[in-house]
Amino acid sequence: MTEGARQRRGRADGAESRRRILDAAVEIAGERGYDGTGIAAVSARCGLPASSIYWHFADKDELIAAVIERSYTRWSAAVALPAPDAGTPAERATAMAVAVARAFLDSPEFLRLGLMLTLERRPTEPAARTMFLRLREAATTLVAAVFTELAPELPDASVRLLTTYAIAGAEGLFIAREIGGDDVDLIALFDLHARTLIDAVTRELGCTPGGKP
Repeated sequence: MTEGARQRRGRADGAESRRRILDAAVEIAGERGYDGTGIAAVSARCGLPASSIYWHFADKDELIAAVIERSYTRWSAAVALPAPDAGTPAERATAMAVAVARAFLDSPEFLRLGLMLTLERRPTEPAARTMFLRLREAATTLVAAVFTELAPELPDASVRLLTTYAIAGAEGLFIAREIGGDDVDLIALFDLHARTLIDAVTRELGCTPGGKP
C-alpha cells in the first residue's frame, strides 16, 4: 500500500470512528441526559477504547458539543424556502415548516440536548451549552431571512418579533413531542405553526404575504 493510500485509509478510519462515537453519545445522552453521559459509557456503547474517544474529543463536554453541532448541521439544511415557482408564499412557508419538523424528528439532538443545557444553571458554563446558543443564534438569523424573503416590506421590528415567535413556537412544539411521544403529530403541528405565522405576517403588513392587498 502506498503512503497516499495509507493516509486516505487512516482518514476514512478516523471519520468512521468519530461517527461511531457520536452515534453512541447521541443514544446515551438521549437516555441519560448531559450529566449521565460519560466517556466510559460511550466507549462501551460504540466498542472503541476510551483512548480513541479522547483522540477525537478532549472531554465529555467537547463530545456533547460535537453531537449538537452535527445535529444542527443536518437540521439547518431544511431551513430554506422552496423556489419561488413552488407555489404561493404561504405554500412555500408551509412546505419549509414541514421539512423542518421532519428534520427535528430525524436529528432531535440539537434541541433535546441544547434546551436541557440552556435551562440548567452551572457554576461553569459547558462548551456544549455555548455551542447550542451560538447555533441557535445562527438558526434565528436563518429564520429572519425567510421572513424577509417572504415579505420584503416587513419592517425590521416586525421581522424580529415574528422570528422570536417562530423560534419559541418551534421549540415549544418540539417539547410537546418529547412529552407526548408518538401521540403528538409534529408534522401537523408545524403545518399549523406555519399557517399561524403566515396569518401574523398578513396582519403585520395589512395585506397578503408578498405585499398584495
